Amino acid sequence: MKKEYDFSKAKRGPVVPQKGKTRITIYIDDETIKEFRNRSDEAGKGYQTMINEALREYLGESHLPVDESTLRRVLREELTTIS
Repeated sequence: MKKEYDFSKAKRGPVVPQKGKTRITIYIDDETIKEFRNRSDEAGKGYQTMINEALREYLGESHLPVDESTLRRVLREELTTIS
């Protein structure tokens, strides 16, 4: 590693710009964010991605097909509410 780096031509901002996405700051209830984080750990994907998918689904714009794992998760959740 060099002792000194030249940042005179550096630019501020994200390293890789995201197309079609906007960074925002919102307030979400502690319990809601906790649940999204727990579910994202189980699903193996990011909680922000899951929040985005939930919002798309709510708006009726979900372009993701229902896969087997999603269907199984929903069925498990529903079955626990009726037993």
